[in-house]
Amino acid sequence: MLTPEQMSKVLIAGPKDALDPVIAELHRHRLFHIEDFVENDQEEYTGYRIGNSLEGAGDISKELLRLRSVTGAFSLRADDLDPKARIRRSELGAAIEKELPRIEDEVESLLTRKTAIENHMKETEQKIEALTPFADLRTDLSLLHGYRTLTFFAGTIAKKIDLGVPSEVYYSESKKGNFLVAAVPAEYRQEVERKLLDAQFQAVPIPDEQGPARERISVYNVQLETDKKDIEEIASQINALKSQHSEFLVACDELLSIEAEKAEVPLRFATTDHAFVAEGWVPTESLEGLVKGITTASGGKAYVTQLPVEEGKDLPPMEYHNVNFVKPSQFLIDVYSRPKYNELDPTLIVSIIFPIFFGLILGDVGYGAILLAMSLGLRMIIKGDDGRMLLDVLRNASISSIIFGFLYSEFLGFPIPGLHPLLPTRHLNIGGEAGGHGPAVPELMIMAIWIGIAYITLGRILGMINHARQDHGSHRVKAVLANLGWIMVMWGILLMIWSFFAMPLMPDLTGYPPLVAGLSMPALAGAVMILVGILFIARDSALEIVELPTILSHVLSFARLVGVGLSSVAIAMVVNFIAIGLIIEPQLERLTIIGVIIIIVGVFVFLLGHLFNAILGLLGGGLQSLRLNYVEFFTKFYKGGGKKYNPFGLKRRFTED
Repeated sequence: MLTPEQMSKVLIAGPKDALDPVIAELHRHRLFHIEDFVENDQEEYTGYRIGNSLEGAGDISKELLRLRSVTGAFSLRADDLDPKARIRRSELGAAIEKELPRIEDEVESLLTRKTAIENHMKETEQKIEALTPFADLRTDLSLLHGYRTLTFFAGTIAKKIDLGVPSEVYYSESKKGNFLVAAVPAEYRQEVERKLLDAQFQAVPIPDEQGPARERISVYNVQLETDKKDIEEIASQINALKSQHSEFLVACDELLSIEAEKAEVPLRFATTDHAFVAEGWVPTESLEGLVKGITTASGGKAYVTQLPVEEGKDLPPMEYHNVNFVKPSQFLIDVYSRPKYNELDPTLIVSIIFPIFFGLILGDVGYGAILLAMSLGLRMIIKGDDGRMLLDVLRNASISSIIFGFLYSEFLGFPIPGLHPLLPTRHLNIGGEAGGHGPAVPELMIMAIWIGIAYITLGRILGMINHARQDHGSHRVKAVLANLGWIMVMWGILLMIWSFFAMPLMPDLTGYPPLVAGLSMPALAGAVMILVGILFIARDSALEIVELPTILSHVLSFARLVGVGLSSVAIAMVVNFIAIGLIIEPQLERLTIIGVIIIIVGVFVFLLGHLFNAILGLLGGGLQSLRLNYVEFFTKFYKGGGKKYNPFGLKRRFTED
């Protein structure tokens, strides 16, 4: 499980007339990771060129585009559906010719109607917007147009002014702005324009309507309501079509996608007028079955051979090789970077350590149960492989939180009655716990540091293994010894500290007598380890010496296991103290109607407070656990950058041959 799926480099060659059956067989097996052919004057491929799409590829692509316009209108995703039964290819092919055009016409008709109504609604809304400033004007709007001897002004103005000319003026004040409508003789137009400009007048167009503005607004509002009902009816019809045809449509999409994939795959092959060649990778354990399948399908015309792998030149794709329990954590590794083919796969380690770190931080039976229920409930909403894997990671972390909750004896910030904690206590002097001895911070810190030392040591050991697998010559020896040097320096420092200071949960090394320069045997051993470790590190890279102080910071980073966990406990205990100690308990002493209401408020404070803390715990526990893996652990041995194994062939869920 620490190594990927073993890959074999394969070459497939044959005459052009064997191309179709070979492609069909490769697609059926879903094993062949194709290495795209590039015309770059490779000596072994002189005279070869990139192949052409199979006949009918263009028609398939057009049909697929038409289909996706329909599924797009339905907002239909295959991941949102669970297939009931697979549809045979022969049945689906006939249905595509008959049913798909009919469904497309129905959808297109509905969408056309919807677009027309939406455009009408926009026009209506624009008319209402234009009429709104005139809503308090009772005059027929048609009377504000069409005069040669009169000029009308309408718009917002800073304050009411005297136009100083014969006029009819309507003026209203409002929070949105003062509104003015004025009718003046045409000969005074320029004079009035100057006065209005000085008064910060901003003109608005007079609507070309008949009747008072308020009446027209009412008419248009009725039209809007009618249009909204029509839109809702169309949406209901679209949803009905979606419910009726969703599985059929995604099956059509799958089938056409498969046909398009098959038709376009020759663009990745090397071809001549009479032959084709394809290179790629196949899982070694599946190679024999693929060879037999291609030989049979092509009638012995296609030739399959295993090619030698040139180290340093060939980059095999990487496919995880893990048991089901470990697979969810592959998501966490991919978020960082997929391992290279010749690199150790840390998924197994992360699948074990991530939940443990999460449980150490959020070790509470109640919060673990909340998050477990959340992970199980969200499976009904979240679809797709990545989403399900993330929920599985949350599920495992939640179970770990419950287990550590029993070890800490914690339930929503309360100690579990009758259960003595097996780990150092984390309860603070808050509320009912005030006056106690408080959390065992020194013991918790020492435990976290021990975990950090062990995990960093494991990282350096894995780094030694990776360099031994990946490097060559003298560099391999130097790199391996450099990682050993980091281990020696870290443990040497620890030995020297232990020899002078007795620490909880650690062996007492202070009793050894001094031997040289006041140093005891453990101290001398630590000093020698430090010196030898520095020599090993410097031999690989002298610049790495300046990074030696980071040993302390990396180890101390694991104190987050304690700090973040204590903050979660503190918030839980504060919520309990406020909700129960300050709100509920005083009311229980003298129960009244008002007291009952206050108790209900206290219950809400209790529930919402713990829900909020559970979410904070999820974020804090998850992010800190990831950080300790990504930053403190992976940097010791892991590079990533692997190429994902992506075999040719669409995974079938809704169709079958």
